[in-house]
Amino acid sequence: MKGRYFVALGMFLLSLLLYIDRICISVAKEPIAGDLHLSDKAMGWVLSAFALGYALFQVPSGIMADRYGPRKILSSIVTIWSLLTAFTGAAWNFISLIITRFLFGAGEAGAFPSMSRAIYSWMPLRERGIIIGINFSGSRLGAAFALPFVAWLITDYGWRLAFGILGLIGIVWALVWWFSFRDTPEEHPWMSDNEKKEIIEGRQKRETSSEEKLSRQQLLSSKNMWSAIVQYFCSNFTFFFALTWLFPHLKNKYGLDTMEAGWYAIAPFIAGAIGNWVAGGLVDSVFRRGRWNFSRQMPAIVGFALAAAGMLGSVYMDTPLASVILLSIAIFGADMTLPPSWALCVDIGKEHAGAVSGTMHMAGNIGSFLTALAFPYLTAWTGSVNYFFYTCALLNVLAIIFWFRTKADRGLAY
Repeated sequence: MKGRYFVALGMFLLSLLLYIDRICISVAKEPIAGDLHLSDKAMGWVLSAFALGYALFQVPSGIMADRYGPRKILSSIVTIWSLLTAFTGAAWNFISLIITRFLFGAGEAGAFPSMSRAIYSWMPLRERGIIIGINFSGSRLGAAFALPFVAWLITDYGWRLAFGILGLIGIVWALVWWFSFRDTPEEHPWMSDNEKKEIIEGRQKRETSSEEKLSRQQLLSSKNMWSAIVQYFCSNFTFFFALTWLFPHLKNKYGLDTMEAGWYAIAPFIAGAIGNWVAGGLVDSVFRRGRWNFSRQMPAIVGFALAAAGMLGSVYMDTPLASVILLSIAIFGADMTLPPSWALCVDIGKEHAGAVSGTMHMAGNIGSFLTALAFPYLTAWTGSVNYFFYTCALLNVLAIIFWFRTKADRGLAY
């Protein structure tokens, strides 16, 4: 097994852990709300506090990953957010819970931008799509695994202990990463000379010194950057529903118990993992045919079309199974947009991939922040959950328009 694939495995496992830690608050919503006497709107603010912290610290974390390297940054932030995961179990009221979740989101913010920076240094351009697809599939499988596992853990041992156990697992990952990873293959003592040569010849060539700073003007004047920002906002608005309100929505609408809702809610995340694999494979397959821009555009446009259709169709389903099938199509589609989105950021960002992907991810998680609030508030204002799903469908159509504007091979200059 080649050394770079061990790096990919480490990032896959981190992505798995990232979403186990993230989704457990959704599974624990009812016992937390009961113990701390919180309404649905209050829990909406708790869920959105994570997204706000996550969004605000994307760019700083990405810049730090570019400057200090993914080894130091990932080891540090995984340790920090794992401690905050454990501290979530010690919350005693609304204020302590919302502060902990905000800081937890800030801690997790650097994960994917740091992994993007590692991908730029470690992965040949021809393998970029599938590596990103596998990477993000870990997050979806982590969420799927967490739903029944955390539901069981909470049922048998209580929500406070569940958060403590998950925090401990994260600290173990951080220690392994620190001792086994290096920022570039050239620095790694276990890498063969042949593989180092293969990676160096296959990755994008640097056009600037790694010490040269990326200016705000370069980001804000780039059409590619704005297209990435808008489409990722739309993607996250759809997907974050699955992380926050899908479980309680299925449980309440169809009268399911905790374990039943947990098993139903697995399907969209498994569909999302498959969507990442499919899109990652398509990105690389089309790229190898010499169609760089189309390799990014096509999987994303197809994905957003499926997401719009699935979210809209789920409104008209009368059974939990039918609803979950349509929502699975939606999440499959939304996750098809991830490999091309992150490949685009690495394409146009190059040695500044951390900052560029952090900027895109920040915008996406503003979408996540609004999703956590939009679902309960739109439902309260309109008396129906349907308007939330209409909004999701409309945003997915908007994203398609922006993907037609992208030119992956022209960098930030376009």
